[in-house]
Formats: sequence, C-alpha cells, structure tokens
Amino acid sequence: MKSIAIIYHSHQGHTRFIAEQIQLGAALVDHIQIDLFTTEQLIHQPEQLIQYDALIWGSPTYLGGVSSPLKQLMDRTGPLWKKQSFRGKLSAGFTVSSLPAGDKQSTLISLFTFCMQHGMIWVGNPIRPSQHHGVAYTEAVNRLGSWSGLMAQAEHASAAHAFDVGDIKTAQLFGQNIALTLSAYQGVN
Repeated sequence: MKSIAIIYHSHQGHTRFIAEQIQLGAALVDHIQIDLFTTEQLIHQPEQLIQYDALIWGSPTYLGGVSSPLKQLMDRTGPLWKKQSFRGKLSAGFTVSSLPAGDKQSTLISLFTFCMQHGMIWVGNPIRPSQHHGVAYTEAVNRLGSWSGLMAQAEHASAAHAFDVGDIKTAQLFGQNIALTLSAYQGVN
C-alpha cells in the first residue's frame, strides 16, 4: 500500500476543510492510505513524513505567501534536506484565500520551490476549467484556472459554507489525481 500525507496549516478552518476534501478524493483510489497532519503535529518531528510516498502541502495565503506556522515547519526540514530524505517523493500544493486571486500563485510557487529543493517530484493540477463548457462559474471545476496546484476561494463564513461547489469538486478531483499518479508511480531508483 502506498501512502499520502496531507500537511496543512489552517487558522480559521478553511484550509483544513479543503485538506479534508482532497483526502476524500484521494480515498477514491484503492490501496492508498491518506493521513492528515497539522503543522502543530509535525513541528517538532518533521521526520514522521519520511515514511510517506507523497506529501501534499497546504496553507492559507497570507500577504502573498505561506503562513508562518507552515513556513516554520518547512524550515524545520533542513536536516532532512541534508540527508535528501524526501528525494523522489511525489509532492503537490494547495492554498486558500478570500479573493479569487489573492496572490495565491506566489504561495504555490513557494511550496513548489521548497519541494524542488528537497528533490521531490511535483504533481500539478491538470483539471480543465469547466466554465468554458457551459457550467455555471460557481459550480465549475478549476474555476480559478490554476495548473501549478490547487487554489480555492473562501468566503467569510464557516468553513462548511465558505466554498463554492466548484472549489469543493476541484479539491476532490485534485486529491484523486494525486492518488492515481502515486498509484502508477514507480519511484526514483
């Protein structure tokens, strides 16, 4: 059985909600174990992640970048970088902000750069925006048009009511795509 760790920071529950939707989508693929971790659970023991085949990193976008708690965890992986402990693992990223753009791309680039420095293999978001095929914008998958990772927009409401249907569907498809990719991945020799 292959395994995925979804690592995230969520201050108000929105990023956690999207992490859970990614987990639901990944769970549709057989023989994949998916575990959720908050930054707080890993900050003192990031080496727990070595056992996973894929690492999906998630953060709200704060002022154009990852949140401070996730950045602290990323910085704590320095000793793992020296040993190349994450080399060859699949990786992906997701982010949430309250605006359609909200500089989410810079957050994904930060996560991408971090994963590349660790020698991980990045899995993007191949989901084509469905509003071009007559689907209502709020129900369209990948309505924000991100291919480098998953972007979601949260309204100012509780996490369960903050997202358009399209963003929820996109998160689930994103998780399923990563699990399917992992299922076919042979790893680095």
